[in-house]
Amino acid sequence: MGFAFPICLLFLVYAGLIFVYRRNWKAVPGFEPGTRMPRTMISVLIPARNEEKNISHCLVSLDGQSYPHDRFEVLVLDDHSTDGTVQAVRSFAGDLRLRCIPMADQPAPATTRAFKKFAIDTGVRAAAGELIVATDADCLFEPDWLLTMAAFYEEKNAKFIAAPVRIAAEGRAARGLLGIFQTLDFITLQGITGASVHARMHSMCNGANLAYSAKAFEEAEGFKGIDDIPSGDDLLLMHKIARLHPDKVFYLKSRRTIVTTGPASGWTAFLHQRIRWASKADRYEDKRIFWVLLLVYIVNLMLAVLLAAALFDRRWAWLFLILLVLKTAVEYPFVRDVAGFFGQRRLMVYFPLLQPLHILYTIVVGWLGKFGSYDWKDRKINK
Repeated sequence: MGFAFPICLLFLVYAGLIFVYRRNWKAVPGFEPGTRMPRTMISVLIPARNEEKNISHCLVSLDGQSYPHDRFEVLVLDDHSTDGTVQAVRSFAGDLRLRCIPMADQPAPATTRAFKKFAIDTGVRAAAGELIVATDADCLFEPDWLLTMAAFYEEKNAKFIAAPVRIAAEGRAARGLLGIFQTLDFITLQGITGASVHARMHSMCNGANLAYSAKAFEEAEGFKGIDDIPSGDDLLLMHKIARLHPDKVFYLKSRRTIVTTGPASGWTAFLHQRIRWASKADRYEDKRIFWVLLLVYIVNLMLAVLLAAALFDRRWAWLFLILLVLKTAVEYPFVRDVAGFFGQRRLMVYFPLLQPLHILYTIVVGWLGKFGSYDWKDRKINK
């Protein structure tokens, strides 16, 4: 039992981190747009690959924006779709300033693996807007999404804006284990995003809902230096811009700007998505987030090791149970606060029950993110 003291000390560090995240999340000020209509021209970029089932709903949601339609354009960046995505975009009958740019017509490097980055870079170069707003083809938006984004951008003179994303499953998926598990996991990530960006602890965002000035993208030289990494079109770009404008990177905490997306369709798709997110951890120039991720991984691995050790010595079982209960007690208030913002607090009843599964998931995804491979948009990506 000589390892009990360093284990408990490590847990105290983790508990302190969660306490800081909760405090910072509660400190993020809410934002409401004023009565003056913003003037900023916005370009909404939507990278899309085989999104025939989703893109029309996404465009309808954009067509319902309260922001004047002559002040924003929508660029769908088709990444070599093999279904009816392009046809769905070109036949859309709404009132949007809409363009579809096929990546098949663009001279991408033959060796590129960063297809989404190439699509976004192409979109920024073709954009007419001062403010670039990036999202995904499977997303839906609050009516005041763009209006609030523009108002916040003008008030703060922001260079980069991270904004909230919510997973919302429907029907049987909302009641199933996978839907509940990934929603709670995502709520936690969103809380860490808001808390860390507001306090300038480290960079974090989600590509389904972020914005940056076209000028800041140019100043940061876009994805240069990170264009060999398949993912990271969000967080790695955010860090590049934050290095140039550390005081002009913000988290926009407003229910008007919540972007809603659906859950992964199955456990395999969910794990591949999370492995993709984890795969870029060793490329973070912002080493603060690397150390946070390492701490989280070690704490979860430590609990798994304690459980295994309990098979040989029952005293370790007691330490495992005590730390599991304390971990749940430490995390619960933070996740509950964030879930309340997203209108999903009802799911918190499942939070303690899913702790063992989350420990296993963290260990597996963290390991495979470093040493495994994943599928993304029908492409196999090796580390």
